[in-house]
Amino acid sequence: TDYGSSLTISLPAALQPHQPFQIIVRYTTADGPAIWWLDPELTYGNAKPFVFTQGHSVCNRSFFPCFDTPAVKCTYSATVKAPAGIQVLMSATQSSYLEEEGVYQFYMEYPVPAYLVALVAGDLIHADIGPRSRVWAEPCLLPTAISKLSGIVERWLTAAESLYGPYIWGRYDIVFLPPSFPIVAMENPCLTFIISSILESDEFLIIDVIHEVAHSWFGNAVTNATWEEMWLSEGLATYAQRRITTETYGAAFTCLETAFRLDALHRQMKLLGEDNPVSKLQVKLEPGVNPSNLMNLFTYEKGYCFVYYLSQLCGDPRHFDSFLRAYIEKYKFTSVVAQDLLDSFLNFFPELKEQCVESKAGLEFERWLNATGPPLAEPDLSQGSSLTRPVETLFKLWTTEPLDSVAAASSVDLTKWRTFQTVLFLDRLLDGSPLPHEVIKKLSECYSSQLDSMNAEIRIRWLQIVVRNDYYPDLYKVRRFLENQMSRMYTIPLYEDLCTGTLKSFALEIFYQTQNQLHPNLRKTIQQILSQGLNPLPAIDTTAVTTDTPAMVLEDKVSEATNGAISLRDVNVSA
Repeated sequence: TDYGSSLTISLPAALQPHQPFQIIVRYTTADGPAIWWLDPELTYGNAKPFVFTQGHSVCNRSFFPCFDTPAVKCTYSATVKAPAGIQVLMSATQSSYLEEEGVYQFYMEYPVPAYLVALVAGDLIHADIGPRSRVWAEPCLLPTAISKLSGIVERWLTAAESLYGPYIWGRYDIVFLPPSFPIVAMENPCLTFIISSILESDEFLIIDVIHEVAHSWFGNAVTNATWEEMWLSEGLATYAQRRITTETYGAAFTCLETAFRLDALHRQMKLLGEDNPVSKLQVKLEPGVNPSNLMNLFTYEKGYCFVYYLSQLCGDPRHFDSFLRAYIEKYKFTSVVAQDLLDSFLNFFPELKEQCVESKAGLEFERWLNATGPPLAEPDLSQGSSLTRPVETLFKLWTTEPLDSVAAASSVDLTKWRTFQTVLFLDRLLDGSPLPHEVIKKLSECYSSQLDSMNAEIRIRWLQIVVRNDYYPDLYKVRRFLENQMSRMYTIPLYEDLCTGTLKSFALEIFYQTQNQLHPNLRKTIQQILSQGLNPLPAIDTTAVTTDTPAMVLEDKVSEATNGAISLRDVNVSA
């Protein structure tokens, strides 16, 4: 039912070729995967109900009748009526509000694919953070959003324009959504959606917003014509994101973030196997498969590596920037396939075409697109060594036997590190878990109190280490963390770890106590995790469950994994 059914409309026989015509479809939208309704208690303010849509990749067919393919683009207008006190926003270039009627009017003047039509409504207020940007959030979150983003979004937009040409969408606004938002961020034109949970993690917030800024050129202006080539949007946007961060924060920071992501790519590669077809850039989309299931780190990072390789063929990234500006100008407001990009590249650099770079042994363009496995070449990250070398040194101190370097290791103050250094270190410890008990005990003694005061991206990784190593003295921190989290990205990985090891009853107890604060979709996902391998359910200490906790039914069958899907616990990537 998620995929809907086709609607065929027969046109009058008398209609002449190219003759304009109008079709009116009267429809009612039922519950569907695109539309997320939230009761007030699922918002931060607990004051008013909230609704948002998430169309990527094929969900918006449950929102309105549409050609739900990225190959088709069109303009759109919308009229939305809402109760007083509810602010409505859409991904549109123009909007107006008739207060006496409670009616909002929206118009997107540029053609966009169906998945980029988005709506949000709730207790939202705004503040300007730049000459063409404002931030929207619930009243209790707005001061934090302003403090994190005021002034710097314009800096990122200006940097992007210097690289890839004018920003064509007019405004670049941001709306922070409640923790039920199922992904980290979505590049809806004119109005980026971002999960509020990321506000506390400054470096992740920077990268996530800049990535969505990059989509204004790569993905929104020029779109992949088929979901089988999502790398054309995500790989190019990731490359552009890193060019922007290099311009604004320096090469060392960009290399650190890239090292962190490529670590995660190799982790996923190890789990999937090098011959897994989902590791191709041109993935075959089988009938009935949701394209979103094909979105993985290869879409982003292997795509990025191919684009980076193309930039290296030019000898100077600024020459490649010039090509991408011309590419955007040629194809803006259209959808393309990989051959369009590669033909344009070779035509822009005729000297490379003469050298037959597309057929270079072992690095053939065709092999980049259709070979399984890791990227054929990876970027030189040596400019980030000042930030990555301390991580590698500390990791070796903790994982080299015998453990006689604790004094040196314990002298490292993680509070002085960048977030991406700390998560890179913790991810590598996660890869090595379970660790010897002496190691995890000393790690806790050295760092646990430091990590307690850090952001959720760091804390969840430490807590995963605690769980995977069955380190009971810090288990209370896992409970405390889950009692205060309502987001997929900060709950699912921990529940998966808890249920993989010996702590499933502990996970059940926490879930019984916290399920009312979770969105029904997230609740269902956690129920599926808890139900795996249970036949029947183990006994639970009911004294730990409040008497007003609604009954929870767990199916005692394991839902089948589809398309080689892997659990979040083994990926440790939030975007």
